[in-house]
Amino acid sequence: MGKEAFFRSAEMSLVQLYIATEVGREVVAALGELGSLQFRDLNADVNSFQRTFVKEIRRLDNVERQLRFFNAQIEKASIKVKAVPGYADVTAAPHSNEIDQLALRTDELEERVNQLMESHERLTKKQVELTELRHVLIEAGAFFDRAHNVPEELRASLDNDDAPLLNNDVEQGDMSAATSFSVMNIGFVAGVIPREKMQTFERILWRSLRGNLFLNTTEIADPIKDSKTNEAVEKNVFVVFAHGAGILSKIRKIAESLDADLYAVDEDANIRRDQVREVNSSIADVEEVVSTTETTLMTELEAIAEQIASWMVVVKKEKAVYAALNLFNYDQSRKSLIAEGWVPTDDIPVIKTTLADVTERAGLQVPSIVNELSTTKTPPTYYRVNKFTESFQNIIDAYGVSQYREVNPGLPAIITFPFMFAIMFGDLGHGAIMFLAGLAMVIYEKKLLQINRDEIFDMAFTGRYIILLMGAFSMYTGLIYNDIFSKSMTIFPVGWEWPYTWNEGDLITANSTGTYAFGIDPTWHGADNNLIFNNSYKMKLSIVMGFVHMLYSLFFSLVNARFYNSKIDIIGNFIPGFLFLVSIFGYLSFIIVFKWAYDWIGNEKVAPGLLNTLIDMFLSPGNVTDLLYDGQPTVQVALVLLAVFCVPWMLLLKPLYLRWDNNRKTRSGYENLSQQEVTRLSFDEEAESSTPVVMEEMHEEHEFEFGDVMIHQVIHTIEFCLNCVSHTASYLRLWALSLAHAQLSTVLWSMTLERAFKMEGGLGVIMSFILFAAWFALTIAVLVVMEGTSAMLHSLRLHWVEAMSKHFIGDGIAFTPFSFKAVLEEPAQ
Repeated sequence: MGKEAFFRSAEMSLVQLYIATEVGREVVAALGELGSLQFRDLNADVNSFQRTFVKEIRRLDNVERQLRFFNAQIEKASIKVKAVPGYADVTAAPHSNEIDQLALRTDELEERVNQLMESHERLTKKQVELTELRHVLIEAGAFFDRAHNVPEELRASLDNDDAPLLNNDVEQGDMSAATSFSVMNIGFVAGVIPREKMQTFERILWRSLRGNLFLNTTEIADPIKDSKTNEAVEKNVFVVFAHGAGILSKIRKIAESLDADLYAVDEDANIRRDQVREVNSSIADVEEVVSTTETTLMTELEAIAEQIASWMVVVKKEKAVYAALNLFNYDQSRKSLIAEGWVPTDDIPVIKTTLADVTERAGLQVPSIVNELSTTKTPPTYYRVNKFTESFQNIIDAYGVSQYREVNPGLPAIITFPFMFAIMFGDLGHGAIMFLAGLAMVIYEKKLLQINRDEIFDMAFTGRYIILLMGAFSMYTGLIYNDIFSKSMTIFPVGWEWPYTWNEGDLITANSTGTYAFGIDPTWHGADNNLIFNNSYKMKLSIVMGFVHMLYSLFFSLVNARFYNSKIDIIGNFIPGFLFLVSIFGYLSFIIVFKWAYDWIGNEKVAPGLLNTLIDMFLSPGNVTDLLYDGQPTVQVALVLLAVFCVPWMLLLKPLYLRWDNNRKTRSGYENLSQQEVTRLSFDEEAESSTPVVMEEMHEEHEFEFGDVMIHQVIHTIEFCLNCVSHTASYLRLWALSLAHAQLSTVLWSMTLERAFKMEGGLGVIMSFILFAAWFALTIAVLVVMEGTSAMLHSLRLHWVEAMSKHFIGDGIAFTPFSFKAVLEEPAQ
């Protein structure tokens, strides 16, 4: 096949590598940069934790953990990380001693950053505590200073332990502290509590102590950083007075349960002033140390940010190298590593050259050897794609991977997928919007690749070429439908002539003067029977397009059967399937086109109903009420008999032939049908001269079972016959969505811009601007995005189910080569 392996998957070869132990790591690194070899696990029976290079992988896991830790701290500090310059040489896997140096360096950096962070956290916590203590000293001290000159009667009531402290008749200014609170048998608890929990705190205290307390609270003007969450929180200073040590202990527990911080405050004013001065001095010292610590930490993180992206690439590559080396066998006698893997046959010379270059650079005399192996294992499927074909291949692979060397449905999907979409989305204006959006993403794709894209935009950007083609095809079908934002265009002379004079209320009829040059005549857009005409036209068009699409896909099964040299699949499956499909739905498509092309008015005939014609074709063969053409009854009877005959043909021929062939081979000395014809070749002479690819049969080790084959063929026959009916009906979605899109566009126009254009004067101008904005926004959001997504999903279903079921098996094995590019694209865990 060559380098352009897209119609069929690339030819694959199973190769065996003999690599000198000294250059094993370097060889795997070079193959990872190349990305053309899929290694097989030669140690499948060995536990993952008992393999040779587990120690190295664990060490790299630790380095990767450290780098993730650094990256988290860098993001928290809002430091910009220096990007890796593509896949430059600086990101290549270095020598093993450089990895050792990197591991030592990350250990040192982790220890230093942790020390700085712990110191910063400790100092910050100390700073918060000192700040809160200063507020408590100031606010509580102000309360103590205001409490003086207590009257004798109030002092007597305070000496009574049973007297409630929170008395509504006593104002705060009436409190007296001429005598110490301790002398009056009153204790207090002071602290800081989050403001949002202050009301809860008061309620709990009131209910727990039955009102036997006095609470004073003051709001702190500036938010204070919480030492636990590291977030600025609004807080209040509180002082609670109560009788007895037990009650005070309960108050402390309640306060601490509500995240309050408690501080010791002395009643003596002189001691409090000394404490305030001492706290202010300590805060100044702590702030200076915190600032120095933050600067040092930021400097360290900025230095790490310069290289962390390159380090992460190096570690990921190095881990991938050792993971691949764990798949190899070690030959004790030859002191070499043995590896096996799948590689595209065309890339074998490149593999050999790469291994030779690595061996030469290492200065070894023993070369690395590449051997091609013969095998019965099924090769993986690999298509060579580019940035244009990759998105189309992805939508096919999402359904299933093709069998090895099977026809790739992704190739015809490049045209059929956007075309089926356009039949449902046909509008010149909406298609132009979609085309311009796709074109913008294609033109600026290099810039868009460098930015961070969210999930939804990344999906659209990945399918930018699909969007581009969907928009272009929608513009084409919009021209055919003569539809642009629900309005028509008169590009060519119309084919209908209306009367020049008529009175309001008259029923007027247009006279045909010719045929519109391209697409639907714009005269239909103003006619009362416009919907009836478009309904009939698009419904019949969807049937014809469905038949063509299914027949086109069915022919791929012929191409596959010829390539695999399976004549029984051609005679037993393709031919009866083709005749069955053509005799019923091909005939339906024929009479649709015939009815369109025939001049019924000129020949003074009444056009018959096609639905009744098809129903009568099976219910009453040979009886035709309204003839489409001469000899129609005979043709329809013959087609019905042919369709009926195709069912037992498809059902019995292949199983009976396989049983006969198995008996013949058994009598000739063969024991098993699965041991012959496992090599599938093309009919072409050139393919016969090439190296055959040996396939692994599903029942390679089992004897021929006629019952299993018969059941499989019965299922295939029933599915094919029923699917021909259901799948043809499924293509009516082309008609339904196209009609819905056109009607929704008409409704949106009539409810927005059409109303504005009917208004006069300044109001009409203002409403035109307002309603145009509404019309444009709804057009983008509803008609382009939502309707476009719906049409795209329906087009996807028509390919996955209706078309691909005619030839696609989809049980292939995807080719997953060892590639650093794929490793680096994997999301971080």
